[in-house]
Amino acid sequence: MNLEVMHVPDCPNLPPLLERLAKVTDLTVTTRLIETDEDAARFGMAGSPTLLIDGVDPFAPVGGSEFGLSCRLYRGPDGHTVAAPTVEQLRTALTSAEQHQSKPPGEVLSEWRTRAQPLHPVERAVQQAILRSFAATGHPPVRGALDGVTAGSGRSTDDVLTALHEGDAIRLATNGEIAVAYPFSATPTRHRVRIGIPGTADGVNVYAMCAIDALGIAPMLGRETLIESVDITTGRPVTVTTRDGRAIWEPATAVVFVGATVGGGPSVDCCCDYLNFFTDHAAADAWITSHPHVPGQVLNPAEAEQLGARLFGPLLDPTTVPEAAEEA
Repeated sequence: MNLEVMHVPDCPNLPPLLERLAKVTDLTVTTRLIETDEDAARFGMAGSPTLLIDGVDPFAPVGGSEFGLSCRLYRGPDGHTVAAPTVEQLRTALTSAEQHQSKPPGEVLSEWRTRAQPLHPVERAVQQAILRSFAATGHPPVRGALDGVTAGSGRSTDDVLTALHEGDAIRLATNGEIAVAYPFSATPTRHRVRIGIPGTADGVNVYAMCAIDALGIAPMLGRETLIESVDITTGRPVTVTTRDGRAIWEPATAVVFVGATVGGGPSVDCCCDYLNFFTDHAAADAWITSHPHVPGQVLNPAEAEQLGARLFGPLLDPTTVPEAAEEA
């Protein structure tokens, strides 16, 4: 693992960062002096000091950072501003980086989503009711429509929805309405999915949170789908038509990038925006080069389809029990 700390001359926050790193790792830490804004952008310094782990800034905000020579401040565990990450924050960042090193991003994503699946029967029943509403109407159900599912459970619908939100099985908007139920989004995304026979009135339009979510809808529902997305580097369309269990990609050279920012958090914040279709491997590589803070891998169509089926295929299967429940 390569650890590098970039800093401006006489940075007062450099010594505390190096001292804390020494407490959590015996790996060599190199330092790089940055004296111009051009070099800050070139090497990825988002203020002084900046730590890179294998070239990735583990404390970069979602959507990337602004590079420059300014003094960098961090958020401590209590939310207060601190001069450098705490020992525990650094330990967590190094552990997360080690996990990303040892496992392909697709495997990490699969484990991530598996942990998010509800184990309590009423929570799982509510999740499935939400997914079925999206599949039937393109929209989530209103809260009152879920009261029949929670009736007799001893828990209110609000309590169950909050638990699903906290477990990242769904996401609630600030007004309490259901905004996301992976793989579905209640608001438009770049991944539009037609459920039903393409070209006919027999179907419904939905939006998926990411490319892998879009690919997971057909195996989850056992229905034909038409995915309409776009390569964010070229603006060219990418479509995937699934019929009789077989997917046809246009263009045939299309691939999917799977990645996530370091640091954890809800999927919608840390990875959904980074799981996209590209018209070919070169387009994906160009995006990766321009987003060095997002570690990940490029999947070919078969690999992407398999990951989508693995993540979402079992969600509506009444005979499937989440892995964590089996272990318990």
